[in-house]
Amino acid sequence: MNSENIVKSWDFLEEYRGKDFFGEWPTLPELFSINAKRFPGRSCLTDFEGPAGSKNTMIYSQAERKILKLAAWFSGNGIKKGDRVAVTGKNSPEWTVVFLAAMYAGAVVVPIDWGLHETEVENLLNTAKPKIFFVDEEKYKEFKSKEDSADYIVRSLCPKFSEDYVYNLVSTQAGALEMPGENDLAVILFTSGTTGNPKGVMLTHKNLVSDSFIAQTRMKLSEKDVFYALLPIHHAYTMQAVMICAISCGAEIVYGKSMAVTRLMKELKEGKITMLLGVPLLFNKLLAGIMKGIKSKGPVVNGLIHLLLGFSYFMKKFFGINLGKKIFKSVLEQANIYSLRIAICGGGPLADSVFKIYNEMGIDFVQGYGLTETSPIIALNPIDHFKIESVGQYFFPYMEMKILDAGEDGVGEVAVKGPMVFQGYYNMPEETAKVFTEDGFFKTGDLGWLDKEGYLMLSGRAKNMIVTNGGKNVYPEEIENAFQLVTDIQQITVQGYVEDAETKSEEIEALIYVSDEVYKRLGMIREGNGQNQQIFELVKGHVEKVNKNLQPYARIKKITLLNEPLAMTTTQKVKRVYRKQ
Repeated sequence: MNSENIVKSWDFLEEYRGKDFFGEWPTLPELFSINAKRFPGRSCLTDFEGPAGSKNTMIYSQAERKILKLAAWFSGNGIKKGDRVAVTGKNSPEWTVVFLAAMYAGAVVVPIDWGLHETEVENLLNTAKPKIFFVDEEKYKEFKSKEDSADYIVRSLCPKFSEDYVYNLVSTQAGALEMPGENDLAVILFTSGTTGNPKGVMLTHKNLVSDSFIAQTRMKLSEKDVFYALLPIHHAYTMQAVMICAISCGAEIVYGKSMAVTRLMKELKEGKITMLLGVPLLFNKLLAGIMKGIKSKGPVVNGLIHLLLGFSYFMKKFFGINLGKKIFKSVLEQANIYSLRIAICGGGPLADSVFKIYNEMGIDFVQGYGLTETSPIIALNPIDHFKIESVGQYFFPYMEMKILDAGEDGVGEVAVKGPMVFQGYYNMPEETAKVFTEDGFFKTGDLGWLDKEGYLMLSGRAKNMIVTNGGKNVYPEEIENAFQLVTDIQQITVQGYVEDAETKSEEIEALIYVSDEVYKRLGMIREGNGQNQQIFELVKGHVEKVNKNLQPYARIKKITLLNEPLAMTTTQKVKRVYRKQ
C-alpha cells in the first residue's frame, strides 16, 4: 500500500499549515480554531437541558467565543503552560468548553470520573495537583466547602451556582495565551488505582489528534455527522471517538446524560444522531427492544422478517448492496435509529449475532479496539470490508502491531508502536518501563492473533487467562460473550477456581447475577430468593446450552449465583478484583 497516493481525512490541513499550525499535527485548540474558521455556522455543541428538556445548540463560532473567553479567564487567574486543570461531571457542553479552554491557555486537563467517591476524587487531586477544579452540581458544595484549605479553586459546570458558573467567568486582567505544542501534554487520564497510588496515562496533543485522523482511514466522517456523547466523556473512548473525532471534521456533538430508555429514545430521535458510539450493554439493550417488537407480531411475521434479515446480510456482505435501510425502515424508525449512519462498539466483546443483526438491518455496524494508553483507537473494522469475528484492522502503514510470544495457535500478547502511543504513566517511570519492549513497542496486556490482512482477533486479557490441568488456555471473555443475548442473565463473570489443591488444577466457574425479569416472570421477589432452587435450575439450563458449543476443557463446571451484582466501571465492565488465587 502506498499511503502517499491515498486521499486522507487530514489532507485539508495543508491549507492551514504554516498559518494556523506549525507542527506535523495541529494541537487540539489549533484544530478547533481551524474548523471554527471552516464551519462557523454549523452546529457544534448540543444538549437537551433547555426548558422542559428542549434542545439547546451552540454553533462553532459561538462555542469558540465561549472557549476563548474562558481561556482568557484561565490566563488572568495565573494558569501557565503545563499547569493542571481538573474537571468532573456528567456529559455537557460546559465540560467540553473547559477541556478546550484550558488547552488554549496551555494547561493539561485532568478528567475525573464523576462516579467516584469523594475520597477517591481527593486522592486523584492530590496526585495531579490541579490549580482549578471544575465540578458538576452533585459535587460542587462538598468541594467548594473545602476550597479554603485546598491548593486549588473550585468552579462550577452547573448554572445553579451562577457566581462560579463556567460561562459567567470573566477575566479582569488581560494575559497572553501560552498555547501548547503538539508534543506537549494534553491530558492525564487516570485508568485505575483510585485508592493508593493512582496510575495516570499521559497523552500529548499529537497522540490524540493523530489517532483521530488515522482512525478515519477506516471510515469517512464529515461535518454533516452528528455524534452522540452518551458514554462518560471523561473516558478515553468517548473523549476520542466522539468529542475529538467530531471536532476533527467540524461535526456536531449531542450530549446525553443517562441511558434511561425514554431519554435515550428522545435524544436519538430529536438529535438526528448519525454516529452512535457504545458498549455491548447499550447495543444489546436496543436490540432486545427491537426483537421483542418483532416477536410480538406473531410467528409468521417473525419468520418472514428473519428471512429478509438473512437476505439483506447476504447482499451487503457479498455484493456491497445495503438493502436493510429500505426493507426495515419502519422497524428502525420505531427504535429511533433510522438516522444512524454508523454504529461503533468498543469497551468489550460483542456477540457475533448482535453485530450481524445490526448490519442486516442496514446500519453500518463495526467493532473497534484500543486502550487509554493508545489514545485509544488502534484497530477498527472498515465499513466496506468488515469481519464479524474481528475487533478491527490495525492502521498500517501509520502504525505497527505485532504479537509477542505467540503459541502454536498464533495467540500471544498484542504490542503496538505509533504516534498514538502514550508518553508513560504520570510520575511512574518504573511502571512505564514495564509496559514497553526494548524496541519501543507498548505491551497491551491483551491476548490475540492477527490474520494476513492485519485484522486482530482478541482472546482476552492476559491477566484473566485460566490455565486448565491439561495445560489448555481458557479466556473468560470468550465464554462470557456467549451469554450476551441470554436476557435472563443480567451479569455473568467467568473465572478459574482451584478444584484440586494438590495439583492446583483450575476449572471454570461462572458468577451469575439473574435479571429482574426472571423474578417477575416467576412471581418472586429477589430478596431472600437469590439461591432459590427453581432459579438455579433455570440458570443451569442456560449454562448447559452454552456448554454444548464450548470445547470440553472450557465448559463451565461450577455455577455461583450472586445476591448482589459485581461492581462495574462507568463503561459497564465488571471490575475483576474478585478472582480467587
